[in-house]
Order: sequence, then C-alpha cells, then structure tokens
Amino acid sequence: MFDFRNRTLLLTGANGGISRAIAQTFFALGANCVLTDLDEAGIAAFALELDPTGARAVGIRQDAADPADADRALALVKERFGALDVLVTSAGLYRDRKVAEMTDAHWRTGIAVNLDGVFYTCRAAIPHFSESAAIVNVASMAGHRGSVGHADYAAAKGAVLNFSRTLAMELAPRVRVNSVSPGLIDTPMVRGLMDANGAALIAGTPAKRLGTPQEVARVVAFLASDWASFVTGETVHVNGGLYIAS
Repeated sequence: MFDFRNRTLLLTGANGGISRAIAQTFFALGANCVLTDLDEAGIAAFALELDPTGARAVGIRQDAADPADADRALALVKERFGALDVLVTSAGLYRDRKVAEMTDAHWRTGIAVNLDGVFYTCRAAIPHFSESAAIVNVASMAGHRGSVGHADYAAAKGAVLNFSRTLAMELAPRVRVNSVSPGLIDTPMVRGLMDANGAALIAGTPAKRLGTPQEVARVVAFLASDWASFVTGETVHVNGGLYIAS
C-alpha cells in the first residue's frame, strides 16, 4: 500500500517489541533502515536478520540519553544513504516505582531516555531531512492519563506529545511531525501489567484484546507516508478504545 523505496528510515530503540515490527514493516515496504539501540550486539544481529546483504539495513549502538550518540547516528545515515526521510523515535525505559520511593537517579534516568532522547535525536536530524520528510514519535497512553508506579515515564511521554506539536510548527512545511500513543500491546513491557490485572484491563478495552506490534507499526507507516501528507501535529491512539473507555 505504501512505497518507501529509495527512502531512509532512522529508528531508535529498534530492538524493542513494537520497534522491531516498525523496522520489519518499513523494510518490507522498501525503505533503507538505520536501526539504533542501546544493545549493540542485539541490534546488529536484528539488522542482519532483516537484511543479510547489509545493503539496506544497518544496526548501531545508540544511548538515547547521550546527544553525541544521536550525532553519530545521523552521521551514519548521511554516510550510507544521504538524506533522511523518516525518523521514528521509539527508545524507551519503563520501570516500576512509585513517587514516594523514587530516587533522584531513577527520575533523571527515566526523563533522560524517554524525553531528552527524543529531543537529542530530533535536533540532530533536522539538518539531514529531505523535502517532505516525516517524524513519528512513539509516545504512550500513559502520557495522556498518567500511570501509577511510572511517574517518570508518564511525565516524559506527556512532554513528548507537546514537544512533537511544537516541532510540527517549527519544521513546517518541510517536515511533518506526529505521534502515536500505544496502549496495551502484546510485548514484554506489558506482560507484568497483564499478570497483575490482565482480566480487568481486557474487560475495560472495547476491542477485548491486546493490540499487536504490527498494528502500531502500520499506523506509524501511514503517518510517515504520502497518504498522510496533510497530517501534522497530531497524535493517533492505538489502544483498542481503552483510552476512551477508561
């Protein structure tokens, strides 16, 4: 349906559950893929699995909280493929701890990865975008309604939503900027929630099931495609109706 041939994707946090589906979707639609993750060996292996020739997919280490790593990732994009057409920021850190027990270090690390990392990578990418490029930032339903035990994550994701809206205005009309907010998606990140309260969460979801990583990836591909050429500054919820029903 969408054609990303001769276009280049940079995807951060690319070795995660949703992120792998995003990479697989874009690669299948013809994109060149620069995939980054804190797990250097894991992302290199995934890129090789995706493209054994190494011609269209490459995996490198990126610590989202390190601005120098963002610069290195963009330098690789330029060296290998030229201009950048699609940036998807998906690096994230999700840990359980209530505010009363949260240390300064825990808070700062969560904000550094989930918010600062989006800023660093988007900022580094700006000089490298092609005409009619697109950014899709992966936020979360937690950024809209909060999440007990995950204050750092929810606060950062809420900030990502407003950062994305601001960036959409600053980069228009050359670059479109949108967000996706996944809900309960069948990945390792939500399995603890499902173990603790899965029946109630499914009962409260109008779709009556978990979403799949592929369902998020397809929305990301749409937002990055020419079919969404008049969509910018928006957030698409991918949660089976849980957000409106709660």
